[in-house]
Amino acid sequence: MMISEDRQSHFARILVDGIWNDDLVDFTDDEAALRAAKKGISQFVRDIQEIDKKVREKIASLSRGVVDNSSEWEVLYNKYFEEESARRGTKK
Repeated sequence: MMISEDRQSHFARILVDGIWNDDLVDFTDDEAALRAAKKGISQFVRDIQEIDKKVREKIASLSRGVVDNSSEWEVLYNKYFEEESARRGTKK
């Protein structure tokens, strides 16, 4: 999953604005809140990309040669993705 830096910034702005508009938090420094949101989103995207890469490599290494994007591949991808996410404490 590739999400551009601009899109990540946009998501961060939506997140910070939503939290502020719902009166969940009063930020003392709006820019610091935005930077923190961007950092969190960026780390999440990196984690998902690492998991995706590892899962694809694991499927490719299977001796039976699972065809990309077949129904079997999709089932294995979801299973391995969930396992790796749980191992790392990350959810998609």
